[in-house]
Formats: sequence, structure tokens, C-alpha cells
Amino acid sequence: MLNRLLAIFLFACLAFAGVAVAQADSTVAATVPADTSAAESAEADPGEEAEEVPADTAFQGDPLVKGKTGIRSIDTLPVNEWDIPTKRNSLGLTMLLSLFPGGGQYYTEHYVRGGFITGIELLLVYEVYFNKSWQKDRVLEQAQPFRDTVSMYSKLIRETQDRDSIAYYQGKRNEYANRVREKSDKKMEQEDLRYAENAWLFGLHLYGMMDAFGIWYNNNYRSVELRDMKTALLLGLIPGLGQMYNGEFGKAGLLYMGLIGAAASIRTSQNMVEYYLDRKHFLEKENSSSEELDRVTERVTYYRKNRNQYIWGVALIYLYSLGDAVVDALLSDFDNPTHFALLPTLTGGAQALFTLDF
Repeated sequence: MLNRLLAIFLFACLAFAGVAVAQADSTVAATVPADTSAAESAEADPGEEAEEVPADTAFQGDPLVKGKTGIRSIDTLPVNEWDIPTKRNSLGLTMLLSLFPGGGQYYTEHYVRGGFITGIELLLVYEVYFNKSWQKDRVLEQAQPFRDTVSMYSKLIRETQDRDSIAYYQGKRNEYANRVREKSDKKMEQEDLRYAENAWLFGLHLYGMMDAFGIWYNNNYRSVELRDMKTALLLGLIPGLGQMYNGEFGKAGLLYMGLIGAAASIRTSQNMVEYYLDRKHFLEKENSSSEELDRVTERVTYYRKNRNQYIWGVALIYLYSLGDAVVDALLSDFDNPTHFALLPTLTGGAQALFTLDF
């Protein structure tokens, strides 16, 4: 299956390259006519010295040599604008400042990336450590009147001898006890959600640090040499190693963030499934109302569905990481200018040549 997908991808690349070459050939040939006036003037006055061609516009060597097109304006373009080299090149400062949200990106002058990381981390910090604590206190505050009412009816049941009154008090006590359980269920859900969000926060911070390291690495050791796809696939069996092999440390950080967050969400969802199953068995033994039993059964189904979705998510993230490692290795030399050359034609125009090695 992987070979078929790879063959389809390569066929699409070849087709796209052929169309691009054909369009470039026709367009450039039409828009770059030969300078016939200069040739006619040269023939008319052979004694006059020809104007010297500036060195900047002349071809510098063979345009088919790897890494060179012969055009200075093209050969001097940045290889990858996402990782433009900067003067701030200290690994120690990059990693030290990356301990703060977005600090490594700010130091290496990637302010947009740093701003996104800082904003998202601060929102998660507020949600996990402030908003969730406020919600917990609010739930406890709302449950306190119900808890007091349960205590009151329990006291009345102990003190009353009349059977009819005891039955009435027992019914009211059970009613308010169910309200207390609902608040307790909500508190448990919030605590498990807080645990999962904390894991996502940790994963995001790990991504920020690995992305900062990736900026430093590409600033010093970026290479456009073709990497081996088989090696990338084998290393990709261990999550993140395939991306690191390709020099994509930021992608490895994103992968780890997804896996850590999804694994924590699987654990919290399973905890809630077990919690509500215990509640369901307890209600069945107590012969509780069908309404309360249906509510608990619905929560069991809900968290089972969440758990299964995160399990599928982990599997898809893992498979995607394998495909990403292979494709990045396949296209590792795509930024190499050797794949593009602009050559003159015999008709006086110009033609663009595009090649893809694989």
C-alpha cells in the first residue's frame, strides 16, 4: 500500500513538473525576446567596440552544476525563509531562554512563532491553574447547601418514630443526596480534564523548546543533501527519530505534544469510565430511579467514546509521523537550486529547466 501511495505521489510530482516546465518555456520565450537591435548595430558598425557585459548579469560557470543556476540573484536567495539565519547563534542562550514560553523563538528573531507559543501557553496556564481552581471552588460552594440538607434529613430520620414521616424524610434525603452526587461527578470530571490540559501544556512547552533547538540547528547545520528514505522510515518507527533525522526538530516536538496530550486524555477518559461504572453498579444495587441510572449510563458511553477517539488519534498521529519522515527524506534536497536552471534558447529567448531527483 505504501509503495502504491509513493508511486502515485511521484507520478503527480512528475506531471506537475512537466506542466510547470512547459508553461515556463512558453511564457519566458514570449516575454524575453532576443535583443536584435544590439546585433544589428554590431553588424552595421563592426569597428565599434562592443559594450562590456557586467559581471553580475553574466553566467557564473555551468548552470547545470549542482547548487548553481548561474544567476546571482537566484543563487543568493535564502534556502528556506522559515529558518532565516540570524546573528544570535548561541545554543546555550537559545535553550536557556526557551525555558520561558516562546523565549527561544524571540532570541532567534522568530517573533511570530514565539508570539503564538507565548499566547497559547499563557491561555493554558490560566485555564489549568486559575480557571479550573475557581470552578472547583464554585462546585464545592454549590454542593454545600445540598450537603447540609442531607445532614438535616438524616438527623430527622434518626429522631422521628413515625413511619410515614421516616419514608418522607428518606425520599427527600435521597433527592438531595443525588444532587450532591451530581456535583461530585462534575468535580471529578473537572479534575480529570485539568490533568489532561496540564499534559497538553507540558507537551506545548516541550514543542517550544525543541522548535527553538531546531531553529539553532538549521541556522548552523542545515543541509540540502538527499537523505535516505529507508533510514528515515526505520528511525520513524520510534516516534520523533525520523523527524530528527531530517533535521525537523519542531515537527518532532509537535509529534511529542500530540502523543503526550492524547495519552493523558486516554488515561483520564478511562478513569471516568471506571468511576461511572462504579456509580452505575452502586445505583443498581440501591434500586435507584431510572432517571439517575440513565444519566450515569450516558456518561459511561460518553467517556468510552472519548477514550476510543483518542486511541484512534494516537494511531493516526503515529502513522502520519512515518509518512512525514519518508516524504521529508524524499524531498530533503528539494530546496537545492540545482533543480532549477534558466538557459538561453537558439531562437533568442530563454527556457527554464526543472529536475527532480528520486
